Order: sequence, then C-alpha cells, then structure tokens
Amino acid sequence: MRVSVHKFRDDPMFPRIERVVAELLAKSGVVAPVDVLVGMGLLRPELLNNWRRGRVPYLERVINCNLTRLSRLLRILRFHAHDLNLKPSATVYKRYGKGPKQLLRFSKTGDAGLEAAYATHFVWPGKRPFHSARTKPVPPHQLPVTADGDMRQARKTSALQQFRQLSEVLDTEPPIRPTPVFDPFRASARCGVSRRNIGSN
Repeated sequence: MRVSVHKFRDDPMFPRIERVVAELLAKSGVVAPVDVLVGMGLLRPELLNNWRRGRVPYLERVINCNLTRLSRLLRILRFHAHDLNLKPSATVYKRYGKGPKQLLRFSKTGDAGLEAAYATHFVWPGKRPFHSARTKPVPPHQLPVTADGDMRQARKTSALQQFRQLSEVLDTEPPIRPTPVFDPFRASARCGVSRRNIGSN
C-alpha cells in the first residue's frame, strides 16, 4: 500500500525513522538518508565507506533492505522532515580518495527522482538545538502544523491551557463583598438627628 501524507505515521517503520531522525538532529542538525539507513541498522558503516570510495557500483547493492521497502522508507522520511519544518538541501556525492571525483550512484536503475531522494539532506533551521517531542514538550503555537487534524489539536490544546490559566486567576480573586444598603436613620444619626426628632416633626 502506498504511503500517504495523512497515514505515514501508521507505518511500522515510522517509530524507528522518527527515533533516528531525532538522534541525528540532536547531534548535528542535519538528516541524511544514508545516515538514517545506518542508524536503523540497514546499512553497515564500512559498506557505506566502501561505496563512498567507489568500491561499490551503487549503494542499494549493500543496503540490507528490498527496493520496495526502501522506496517507502524514503517517502516516510520526506513526510516526517516536512512535518518538522526541516529545509531540504540537495547534496552532491562524489567519490572519496585519490583519482577523478566521479559522481556516486545510489540506485541500480539510476532513476533521477530516486537519486535525488537519496541525495537530499534535511537541515534543522532553528538557531537553538533540536529537542525531540518525546523528551521535551513543545508549546502548541510552535507545533509543526501540516494537516487539518494537527491544526485542530493545536487549537484545542491552546484553548485548554487558556481555560486553566483563567480558572487559576478566578480562584485567586478576592470574594465580592455585598453592596451596603442605605439606611436613612443611620445617616441621620451621624448628622445629630434621631428617630424621635424625626417623629416629632
């Protein structure tokens, strides 16, 4: 089944992708698909290094994952990066070491769209270090909103906080004192006039 922008979080691979992305952002602020593959245990670092040095014809050859699942992984990663407001950055991969700096190939087919998906890095644009939502709560007004459901949830959370703040203010307000009723006899007494004098008049 094709992964959609509204359902990608339900995919069994999403929790692992989310965890690795959070670790990479906390460490360097940059997420590269090849690093996600390494973090998920689908690509051994030494095999990645061999590919970077031109010893492997294309990267997919040494990734421990079938092509269908790889395509789905890249799609989920792109959706998740969009939700985190990461900036895509096209990157050129060239051969390490001595000799001509030839372009490296990711896929067996060499499809331009697939090559671009592997070569696109996602950069954290914030000035402060990235903090995963799992370890530090994010205020509702800072939540990345990309779908109507997320917008409604953010508004609901914000409204609930405002209600609680208002309730706390109301609980600390002093009680309202009743307005005293005007008594003409008391007022007259202050002025030296008694009930008896009023009656005699």
